[in-house]
Amino acid sequence: METAPLYEDVADAPEGGRAFFVRAADGTRIRFALWNGGTKGLAVVFPGRTEGLEKYGRMARQLLARGFSVAIIDWRGQGLSDRLNNSTAVGHVDDFADYQDDLAAVLAHAEIEAVCGPRIMFAHSMGGCIGLRALLTGDAFKAAVFSAPMWGLNLPGPNKFLAPLLANTGVALGLGKKNLAGQPTGFYLTREPFEGNNLTHDQGYWDYMREQIIKYPALALGTPSFKWLKGALGEFKYFDTVEMPTIPCLIFVGGDESVVSPAAIRKSSSRFANGTLVEIDGARHEVWMETPDRQAQSWAAIDTFLKTVL
Repeated sequence: METAPLYEDVADAPEGGRAFFVRAADGTRIRFALWNGGTKGLAVVFPGRTEGLEKYGRMARQLLARGFSVAIIDWRGQGLSDRLNNSTAVGHVDDFADYQDDLAAVLAHAEIEAVCGPRIMFAHSMGGCIGLRALLTGDAFKAAVFSAPMWGLNLPGPNKFLAPLLANTGVALGLGKKNLAGQPTGFYLTREPFEGNNLTHDQGYWDYMREQIIKYPALALGTPSFKWLKGALGEFKYFDTVEMPTIPCLIFVGGDESVVSPAAIRKSSSRFANGTLVEIDGARHEVWMETPDRQAQSWAAIDTFLKTVL
């Protein structure tokens, strides 16, 4: 059993967390962290694009306090999992299906299998895309909570129609592992000021996220690759053609969302057999890392939801 680093000094996580490496089916090394001690089951956190698991240390506190053991995954290509192009500059994946292999490897790990009780998914942004595919193809989870799920991108004007052409052309030209054309360099959290950011209104949470990648640059990730975009668009197209999951699902979207598509979230949510959409007024992309009043709204909804599924 291979242990992995866990940067507790920046995670603000509960004590007792342990991190491990596990190998996916293709040999890619995936990091995950686990906090044991819950009696209600296992909360599995699916981070978004660019994110290392340390970003969810405070969320682990919230979930552990609610009686769950907690597992958080670093998807391939980010955090301390293997970088497919050995770079923090490009967010790349060869195929979105590979993320399902990452999940399968973590869920099959002995430390995870030893946790009793149901598995509840907590998925943010790109993690929501990975999570929805997981619900459509397996039965590991009893219920799911989505925050700003990436079921479509916020592509204004003609970009919505140009994105598939851009992705397909870049991959056809052999640029699949390269940054998308015209993207800024560096990392959003260190490149942009707090004022006017698209993630959160909360300065404290902004600093929390930003300081993690300043102290540990290996956790940072730049803009996506052509293949990442092609894979994401393929997932959105697939979601439009299938029946949505029947398990209980709670979905959040912020009223000031500008990273993913609120319209796609509303459209997909309306098709869930047992889904509830909650819109948090004024919240930006990070619903769980917003101002205290907005966080309180989301956790109150989660507490009510969990009472109905446990």
